[in-house]
This record gives sequence, structure tokens and C-alpha cells, in this order.
Amino acid sequence: MAGGAADKAPLSKSLLLVPSAISILLTLLFQHYQKFFAYNLQAVKEDFQIWRLVCGRTICLDLKDTFCSSLLIYNFRIFERRYGSRKFSSFLLGAWMLSALFDLLLVEITQYMFGITINSLPSGFLGPVFALFVPFYFSIPRVQVTQVLGHFSITNKSLVYILGLQLLTSGSYIWILALSGLLSGICYNSSILKVHQILRVPRWVAKIFSWTLEPVFSSSEPTNEVRVGMGATVDIQRQQRMELLDRQIMMSQVAQMRRQRQQQGGMINWNRLFPPLRHRHNANYQDHRPSEQGIPPPTEVSEEQVARLMEMGFSRGDALEALRASNNDLNVATNFLLQH
Repeated sequence: MAGGAADKAPLSKSLLLVPSAISILLTLLFQHYQKFFAYNLQAVKEDFQIWRLVCGRTICLDLKDTFCSSLLIYNFRIFERRYGSRKFSSFLLGAWMLSALFDLLLVEITQYMFGITINSLPSGFLGPVFALFVPFYFSIPRVQVTQVLGHFSITNKSLVYILGLQLLTSGSYIWILALSGLLSGICYNSSILKVHQILRVPRWVAKIFSWTLEPVFSSSEPTNEVRVGMGATVDIQRQQRMELLDRQIMMSQVAQMRRQRQQQGGMINWNRLFPPLRHRHNANYQDHRPSEQGIPPPTEVSEEQVARLMEMGFSRGDALEALRASNNDLNVATNFLLQH
């Protein structure tokens, strides 16, 4: 799929909406069709009903699993924006096929070692969802947000891990799906046996889905001003409006600078793109143009933070400029680098 449309994550949106809608319809209106979406391993092994692998490993029959997996897919959409829709779909395809093999293997191992016969597993798109935790753990930086009781750190990744733990504890045999998903994610992410070259979406298939999914699930960024929650003071509302305006101006500048960079070459001047919100105090909102004399000289950047951004695939120059412009805020610099 096209790289520009990947910023809008059409594949993630389709995986978020379509299976969830089918799951809700099966639960509320068409209960008699649920048997066709059951992940019945006995029917697969004995009767060779391979179609049950497709149906049983795509649609969740438990609404709790549907809710948790949908939230996780929403959080993991960052990989589609970062790698592109084709590479993201190739990862999902490879993880789906590998996790299906690991499911059968782990069921046989469980029966051989513990004498437990497992005829069915929880249904749903759970294997690839658990597989996405592998690149999430290795490629997304951990940024502390706050601390609880002075000892327990809450990071930008804590909520995702909590959702994964909730999904893991929602069924008796879902640990098999989680383990097979993690194993498939490790195999694909570490390029074991070059599975990433074998199990990938062909270019012509990606083009077909690009023509069909992007017009339906791609949406432009909202242009209207986001409404501030009730109870906020006038000063907070004014500050949030100014920050929203600054973000919109910055996004338009990013697009313009990227076009100039493609034509002329060179590095993006990140200092022009990040509005100096940190130097615009809350009381100075009468003048919408910040004073150029009040901008301090560039700050020193931590090499550790630069290394963490370079591990995510960004160049050293862009990492340095983004960190200086964001006043060494790793979270802000990462978000802008990923989104632009």
C-alpha cells in the first residue's frame, strides 16, 4: 500500500472495525452462526477442515477478547505508520501463519507431557496481536510518565502491557495463543530462517488492497478545533487552543519542508518546525507571534536519548535536531519523528 496513506493506517482501521462488527453481530443477532467461527482443532486435524483456521483465527466470539484486542490493534497502528501498510500486513500474515503452526505444536506438546487433550482454543485474531508485542518491546522507547507510591514507574507503554495481561487472563487456554504469538513474532522480527522474505504480501495484492481499503478506511486529519472538556478554566482553554493551532501550523510546515527536502536535498530544520511553546508563558497569549529575541540558544542533548532514537531508525541529524527543538523531551521528539 502507498506510504502516504499508511500514515492514516487503513489496515489497522479495517482490522479494528470489521472483525469487531462481525463479533458483535454474532453475539447479539446471529448466535446460530457462531459454530462456524469456533477454533475447533479436532475438526482441523481429523476432518481436515482447514477453513476453520481462517474463520476461527480471525473473529472473536468473546466480546471481552474483542474489546481488548481492538484496543491493542489501535495502539499498534504506529507500526503501520512507521513501516508502511505492506510491510505491516506482511508481518501480520507471517505471524498469523507461524502462530497457527505453533498452536498445533503446543497442543500436541501439552497432550504428550501433561495428558491434557485440547479440542478447541479461544477464537479471534489473537496470535498476530500477541506477536506485535515483540516489535513493541524492542523498538518503542520506554518513557516514564509518573510514579506510583514513589517506587513503581508508570511509562508510556504500561497501559498496553496491562491490556495484554487482561487478554492473557481472559480464557483458560489463551496462554497457548499468547505463547505461539510471541514465538511467531520473535521468528519474524529476528528474521529466523528468513521467514520475512518467504511470508510476505505480494506487491500486486498490496495494490489491490490499497485500491479497496484506502478509500474506505483512510480519513484526513480533523481540521475543526477539538472541544475542551468541561470544567477547564479559561486560561487552560486558551493554552490548549494555542497549542492546537501551533500543531496545525507545524504540520503544514513539515509538509512544505519535506517537499523542499525532496527537491533540494539536505536536512530538515527542526528548529523551524517546533513552536517555542516552552518559552511562551501562560500569561503571554495576547501576541500570537513569539518574540525571536526570547528564544534561548540550543540546549545540550543526551547521547543516550540520541541513541534510542537512532535505534528506531532515525538519522543522527534528525534525532539531534528533534531533541534540541523539543527541549530534550524524548516523548515529544519521538512522536513528531514518527508522525512526520
